[in-house]
Amino acid sequence: MNSFPKTIQSEPSSGRGREDKERSLSSYDYELPPSAIAQNPVIPRDSAKLLVVDSPHTHCHRIFSDLPQLLKPGDLLIMNDTRVIPARLHGRKTSGAAVEVLLLEEKQYNTWLALVKPGKRLQKGARIVFAREAGEAGEAQYVSISATVLEVNEATGGRLLRFDLPNGVSLLQILDSFGEIPLPPYITDSQAEDDQYQTVYAQNAGAIAAPTAGLHFTPELLQKLAEKGINSAFITLHVGVGTFRPVEVEDVTTHQMHGEWIDVSAATVEQIRATKARGGRVIAVGTTAVRALEGAAALSGQLEPFCGKTQLFIYPGYQWRVVDGLITNFHLPRSSLMMLVSALIGRQRLLDLYTEAIANAYRFYSFGDAMLILPEARVTHP
Repeated sequence: MNSFPKTIQSEPSSGRGREDKERSLSSYDYELPPSAIAQNPVIPRDSAKLLVVDSPHTHCHRIFSDLPQLLKPGDLLIMNDTRVIPARLHGRKTSGAAVEVLLLEEKQYNTWLALVKPGKRLQKGARIVFAREAGEAGEAQYVSISATVLEVNEATGGRLLRFDLPNGVSLLQILDSFGEIPLPPYITDSQAEDDQYQTVYAQNAGAIAAPTAGLHFTPELLQKLAEKGINSAFITLHVGVGTFRPVEVEDVTTHQMHGEWIDVSAATVEQIRATKARGGRVIAVGTTAVRALEGAAALSGQLEPFCGKTQLFIYPGYQWRVVDGLITNFHLPRSSLMMLVSALIGRQRLLDLYTEAIANAYRFYSFGDAMLILPEARVTHP
């Protein structure tokens, strides 16, 4: 799988023309053959292809299990330990009509913001009944549960649903019996098991989509990294539906980023500070880890522990505060995720690498292959 680095052409690193293109939504478009969209994960997880971006002008092709050879002792990997919840539920209105619900966020205890379809006739006061999946006797106490529409949410077009449960019973406690793991809309023909859409270190339940760069890690690979002195620390960012929503304004700098809940602990902040103090590098595993770290740092100008929401939007010209390198998958055209990666290595460079990946039969999106951007490959800004 290895190859010699390949020189590629990048557009000029400065100039008004480049700045205008980086602001333009249409400049983040590319054509992807439908066959390149991965429908199933590879087995084992760490056998995925890895496109290594190792300098401003070179890259090479490896496999993900080579990661211990590509990082240095003293580096620190920051991983997102969120866990995907079975957020898609199938219910029926009192009229008998079928309703599909995608839970987005718990606003209050057992009261959730959700997308519903069809939603036009589901107005305030409507009731939805959900029957639990068949299982072994005694598996769940509840054969069915119901929810009431409290209001229409104008921002998302969704509904605020109050789940009618006895005191002391949380929807999250019984959700496994009623819901299913929601795969992204571009995965239409998958045989993946639920645990294949969770990272091996998933712990804190709350996401409706996986932090997909982390899907490539296996326990064995994590052990090899640790044995080499490559450390790990965790943040939590509960991935929301905004991850899949395209940017819709032509001037990307006017895009309003969706908010996502993050938790950057004091222990993780201390590990990052200690790593940088001894000359180590902070490598974010996925764009969610980037958003959590940079979002926490943006509040005061330097990284501090933080628990709450971030709406940070990272695009070319961004001044990095924490992250030195990145492990990431290949992203949707015109997405905020493409803009984030472009801020690290440049928009044209990223598009050139995507062209290279397509030519080399890389698999794209959530179950696809990965890219490692080393600190030496970063663009610099004045």
